Amino acid sequence: MLIFGIAGTELTAQERDWLQHPQAAGVILFKRNFASRQQVTELAAAIREAAPRPQLLCVDQEGGRVQRFVEGFTKLPALAPFGPLHDRDPGAALRLAHEHAWLMASEVRAIGLDLSFAPVVDLGRGNLAIGDRAFHADPQVVAAFTRAYVQGMHAAGMAATLKHFPGHGSVLEDTHFDEAIDPRPLVVLEREDLVPFAAGIEAGAEAVMLAHVTYPAIAPEPAGYSPFWLKDVLRDRMGFRGVAFSDDIGMAAAESAGGIQARIDAHLDAGCDVVLVCAPALVEDSLKACDHRGPANTAALTGLMGRGALGWQGLLADARRPAIQSALGASPFIA
Repeated sequence: MLIFGIAGTELTAQERDWLQHPQAAGVILFKRNFASRQQVTELAAAIREAAPRPQLLCVDQEGGRVQRFVEGFTKLPALAPFGPLHDRDPGAALRLAHEHAWLMASEVRAIGLDLSFAPVVDLGRGNLAIGDRAFHADPQVVAAFTRAYVQGMHAAGMAATLKHFPGHGSVLEDTHFDEAIDPRPLVVLEREDLVPFAAGIEAGAEAVMLAHVTYPAIAPEPAGYSPFWLKDVLRDRMGFRGVAFSDDIGMAAAESAGGIQARIDAHLDAGCDVVLVCAPALVEDSLKACDHRGPANTAALTGLMGRGALGWQGLLADARRPAIQSALGASPFIA
């Protein structure tokens, strides 16, 4: 199955055709698809109306520098400042993380989208792509935040996606632009980077997004198309039964698998359930690469569909929203 990006603020005729493909499972939206809250709400409805089967509508609305929808939405802080707050007052930090999750998810659900790919549960250890998107460097602290954040998203009717499995925070390279190699053995990842993922799975997270990182001491391929990581570790050892997403196959680190056909086959054959194709220029070839696979099993995505959205007016009537906005904006991260 594929989830793909579209070019602008309205569906084109070609994009409507893409939605007819039997492997089309959803759409991921970016800043380029946003003009206003009303417009993106209408775009979500148009995507659903144009498709012959239910579509999973997604966005990266983490907060901080990764917030695709800004005007008309709460400007959410990044996750990193929660770490120092936790060092001073763990209870307050975890409560605020839960509220951050609820607010983020509630606003995304209110405009008709199903899923924000969150939370980032990578360790905050200086990776160029992760940076302030991570809660903390300590695995146990990140695990506690992961549980709180998953619970907050669930309270808003949104499934949680743990990313980037099995851990992107402990290498320097940004996989958008470079290959990333993590030389550590499995025993180290098990006591460090995998700890928050185990906590999130135990808390009921419904999805995991794989990292385009290679761990050569463990498996020869990047994790996103590694049968060892997907089947032996994620499924068998950790007991995960949810949906496994690739990261964007347009990123530079995904090119190690070869061309578009090779990238898609590698991910799906290794055990990924859904491949992300974020660049519209790659969508046509990506759909053709899936022609031999037959109809998508979109029933596997049922658990990721949003639940209980009230619409924006309903959200405005919820007294929790202004209270959480005030709490997030009251400089809680200043010692």
